[in-house]
Amino acid sequence: MQQALSRPAKAAPFAAPSDWPVLSPAYDPWDPIRSLQQHGRHELTSVELTVTHLCNMRCEHCAVGDGLTMTEAPHLPLDLLFRRLDEVRHLETISITGGEPTFRLETVKNVILPVLKYARERGIRSQLNSNVTLDFERYELIAPYLDVMHISFNYTQAEDFHQVGFARTGRSVRLETTSKLYERMIDNARRLSEGGLFVSAESMINYRTHERIADIHRLIIEMGCLRHEVHPMYPSSFASSLPVITRRQMMDAVKTLLDVRDPGIWMLFGTLPFFACSEEEEERRLVSRLRSEPNVTVRNDPDGRNRVNVNMFSGDVYVTDFASVPPFGNIREEKLDDVFAKWREHPMQQAINCHCPAAGCCGPNLLVQDMYYRDVDFMTRRALP
Repeated sequence: MQQALSRPAKAAPFAAPSDWPVLSPAYDPWDPIRSLQQHGRHELTSVELTVTHLCNMRCEHCAVGDGLTMTEAPHLPLDLLFRRLDEVRHLETISITGGEPTFRLETVKNVILPVLKYARERGIRSQLNSNVTLDFERYELIAPYLDVMHISFNYTQAEDFHQVGFARTGRSVRLETTSKLYERMIDNARRLSEGGLFVSAESMINYRTHERIADIHRLIIEMGCLRHEVHPMYPSSFASSLPVITRRQMMDAVKTLLDVRDPGIWMLFGTLPFFACSEEEEERRLVSRLRSEPNVTVRNDPDGRNRVNVNMFSGDVYVTDFASVPPFGNIREEKLDDVFAKWREHPMQQAINCHCPAAGCCGPNLLVQDMYYRDVDFMTRRALP
């Protein structure tokens, strides 16, 4: 349904239109459980766009680090993209990712801004995945049309940022240089929040953060973020060679956050390896607590369920971000709904196509299945008391 552009008030220039539903624990349009409940099966409701393979950082845990480059080809014509997006029957959200999407100002002006205006005009919610370490002016250009600025934040001080964010540069980067980027990142996030934009900070639970997650949470609150998003780190791309913490350590980190969190801030957990059908009573108790805590949600992973990723250079369509699944189609020749329909019937997807209404759960994604549950048939499991 077409919606007229509604400019936010001057006091909050980056706020969403006042007549739109407020993003909240009760309304998370990226969660595939919504489309499953509405349509009775997984439908394509979310499209992610990779608009760059360039980045000014090389984070050690980057899930797409192996695909980062120093140069890149021209983008596909936007009219092709918009035609394919027009064809998606149930489209609700668009996410923009990279690389660092704002690395080149030309990409901001010629790709990101038109896509965000398209989404706003269609009444589609949008998200940009950024490290927000560049000049504020480029974020200021797009913020009035953006719903969620999604940032990564895994630090307690500038030294952490230096060690984590530039671990894979292949060259020496001075702490003095990265410290300035760290301060700019915090300042940009705070300014965007103060301008009314919904800033969501994501932290990884990994070998560096699991014992410092409470301090990370505190800094995220100080930046004015409205949501703290938390995911365990799994061995993918750059992270494939990093130390892996135990499920016990993951569980302890989650419990710590629940104990010390600011109850007024939305805590969103995702890709957790804990399920209501677990044979371990302690895991079931944690899942139950997560479901009962106010302002806490566990988002079912959109990866391979209600979302595809479109490479804006090749046109290739990927049905899962992190698992080793080759492109399932290309927007030059196919509609996105048709690509998704092929994936929905694929044996790999069918193997984890479980849904437990009692737990509001869509089961594990492919990475979690492969890492922890290779011999488990989730299709035969149900939530336990």
